[in-house]
Amino acid sequence: MSAVPEPQHRAWRRGYLDWLRGLAVLVMIEAHALDSWTRIDDRGSWQFAWAMIAGGMGAPLFLFLAGLSVSLSAGSKFRKTNNAPEASRAVMRRGAEIFGLAFLFRLQAWILGWASPRTLLQVDILNIMGPSIVAAAALWGAVRSPRTRYAVFAAATLAIALLTPVVRLTPWLDPLPDPIEGYIRPIKGLSNFCFFPWSGFVFAGAIAGMQLEAVRQRDAEGRLNLRLFAVGAVIAVGAYASSYLPSPYARSEFWGSSPAFFMLRAGILTAAVGIAYAWRSGRKGWSPVEQLGRNSFFIYWIHVELVYGLISLKIHKTLSHEVAWLAIVAFSAFMLTCSIARDRVEAWWTARRSARRSPPAAAV
Repeated sequence: MSAVPEPQHRAWRRGYLDWLRGLAVLVMIEAHALDSWTRIDDRGSWQFAWAMIAGGMGAPLFLFLAGLSVSLSAGSKFRKTNNAPEASRAVMRRGAEIFGLAFLFRLQAWILGWASPRTLLQVDILNIMGPSIVAAAALWGAVRSPRTRYAVFAAATLAIALLTPVVRLTPWLDPLPDPIEGYIRPIKGLSNFCFFPWSGFVFAGAIAGMQLEAVRQRDAEGRLNLRLFAVGAVIAVGAYASSYLPSPYARSEFWGSSPAFFMLRAGILTAAVGIAYAWRSGRKGWSPVEQLGRNSFFIYWIHVELVYGLISLKIHKTLSHEVAWLAIVAFSAFMLTCSIARDRVEAWWTARRSARRSPPAAAV
């Protein structure tokens, strides 16, 4: 979901980032729909296991792109105003809005789903994304040197990854109320996401965003994306290899709290930016994936209730793995239709407001 609007500076729009965001939308739909609709006895297959592993990349990709957009948006605003604190505050306000929308989203789910009031306190991706954007934008504004910004974002990323196993086990957090502790480490039934390690993807994305924001020519952007692919691949391979080394932690689960797993995903996400550039750069014409990416926040907002809510209750955990995939294809097409309809309604409303504001021809 596009948490921070991507600036359209230098007279071209980075459509490949919209495409990558649209890919995250499709991965998100796949993960949520399979989780909600696949029957229990079909969940033991290797096909389902790998599909869920792939689906697990959707949330990190959204957070990574949110961090990337923090740097792009703050840099664009700074060039227009030459005021770094104001540029930082503008992006921080957007992060605060996302955090507020997280509670509105929970309220909607509570009303439409007839759920327990406890679900109003559930920590989901928006609850983590909003404050993480605020923190990343604050760091961007607090440091003026680009080189120092790189160092600060890298330090924040590594600190979150390395501290996650410690935070998961420390008894110091036990006295905290569950709704607060759930933001820091997972609490079953209350937090689907938490700051450790999920906020680290926002800071990692901010590093890539700073590099893209500094580019001024198309050919230079192509070379940069090639480097992003190479660096991301090296990080991913190195993280995977390090997972076979003895762990320095008393307890660390690879698929959850392991720094190696975090860095593996961070490397893949960094390389994915270069792959998206190679795939989409220079291509003309309408792209359904880019269409979804431009409305990713809207699609996120409506699809969760449709997949998990009362509307699809009759097929919850009733479909075979194969039929569930057919349903995912049909549902993705429906989400694309909703995205197109939203754009048309927005265009109609904008034209209507412009017509109202324009003076009559006779008066002119």
